[in-house]
Amino acid sequence: MTPHQVTWMNLEQFKIIFDEHYRPIKNFIYYKLGDVDLAEDFTQEVFIKAWDKRDTIRQETVKSYLYKIAANLTINHFRSAKNRFELELDDHHDKPSIESPQYLMENQEFATQVNNALANLPEGQRTVFLMNRIEDLTYREIAERLKISVKAVEKRMQNALEHLRDVIKLKF
Repeated sequence: MTPHQVTWMNLEQFKIIFDEHYRPIKNFIYYKLGDVDLAEDFTQEVFIKAWDKRDTIRQETVKSYLYKIAANLTINHFRSAKNRFELELDDHHDKPSIESPQYLMENQEFATQVNNALANLPEGQRTVFLMNRIEDLTYREIAERLKISVKAVEKRMQNALEHLRDVIKLKF
């Protein structure tokens, strides 16, 4: 930075950006990796890199810059290790008051099948599905975040649902 350059992003401004973008960036990384702890670590790394480059980031492109860092981190992660996607299912349905061994086994088998079905979705379909179902984003919001058309989001969701229905129907 030359003596005449003044950074637009001070600590207070960075905190505002952090507060606004932390959760969406973490979710974005989680959708790509399927690991909450790794998503947390990578999200922190995104903001460390952004802080280090705060003098060169333009205010109007800060959001896309954060997503670009996040995308690059996930790409590098997949290049260096072949990780399988796992999703921890929240059990929102009522459990029987006494869980029989059969119920526990069937529940575990179902969770494994759902995880495998999600893992086998193409990345674009998996990302759209999880953004809609977990983060409750509308198709328009997903399209804006992923920089694709709403029609593309609709098609990816349709294909994801068809695939999941087919897999679950075959297994059960």
